[in-house]
Amino acid sequence: MQARSLEEKFKLVLSTIKAYPAQLEQAWDEVSKIDFPPDYKEVENIVFCGMGGSALGARMVDSFTSENRLRVPFEIFTEYHLPDYADDKSLVILSSYSGSTEETINAAQMAVAKRAKIFGITTGGKLAEILKKESIPTYIFDPKNNPSGQPRMSLGYASGAILAIISKLGLAHIAEADIGEAIETMESAIAELDEKVPEGRNEAIAFVKKIKRKAPVLVASEHLIGVTHAIKNQFNESAKTFATLFDLPEVNHHLIEGLSRPLALKKLLHFVFFTSDLYPKRVQRRYPLTADVVRQNGIDYDIYHVSSKTKLAQIYEVLVFGSFVVYYLTRDLGIDPMKIPWVDYFKEKLSP
Repeated sequence: MQARSLEEKFKLVLSTIKAYPAQLEQAWDEVSKIDFPPDYKEVENIVFCGMGGSALGARMVDSFTSENRLRVPFEIFTEYHLPDYADDKSLVILSSYSGSTEETINAAQMAVAKRAKIFGITTGGKLAEILKKESIPTYIFDPKNNPSGQPRMSLGYASGAILAIISKLGLAHIAEADIGEAIETMESAIAELDEKVPEGRNEAIAFVKKIKRKAPVLVASEHLIGVTHAIKNQFNESAKTFATLFDLPEVNHHLIEGLSRPLALKKLLHFVFFTSDLYPKRVQRRYPLTADVVRQNGIDYDIYHVSSKTKLAQIYEVLVFGSFVVYYLTRDLGIDPMKIPWVDYFKEKLSP
């Protein structure tokens, strides 16, 4: 196969961002049609197993459902094993984009042994083989709306599949209208941030001008924590840029005392605050105060105010905005957005 040029890779990534709405719609529709055994509705907890990009959709859903929306506990487990409490009353969701993630494969074997209720999300590979052999409900999807082929860019699939199963099993109330609104939100955001939009009116490009050659410190709260984690991941893998994430109000209890040393931080860091009118009022009050502390320490910052009307729509608004920021940053830096040499290095060294 002929190697793709850097420009071709940029086009594939851009096409994938524009296909986020189609990913979400495809996953929601297809998982909603899967038949589950009746006892799946009687689970007492949900354990999600996945690594890296394959876990990002779960983080988005976890943040969204954490505030009284989900009727059973939900835990994301990024280990080789399951938590001790996982048993036949647990719904274990196994996610591996390639189907070959060794931690997830190991967790799958443990879930089968524990006789847990299992649901798989994958494009194929060994995970699909294991689950097919055990006749376990599995969403083996055609990644036709992820031309980049990167797990971290399949977030419409990953989040949509989880939203669909917890809705279908009656574990959370998520209506089709909620998904429709999220899709419309993404489509509007894509139109506003597309390459065709002039630089002066393109907020994503404006952000890149400020954070280029800086280390972004992302700060978010509540329902936006999970999706901001996904954007941090894209900074790391796609833009090969150090980025970190803190949640507020936790930031106010330690980080603000650590901004004065080392002195190099003042030129290196750039805070990005994701604010929302849907945060609790006490949390909202903390954002301008925290930003002012950052300013007083001589560190640059910017604020992105998330304006969509519902929490789910806001999550997908941030997904599109952050993905465009990372896309424009990789272009500006001339960095391959798809190659992940150090991740591949570990896979090679640890392979049997």
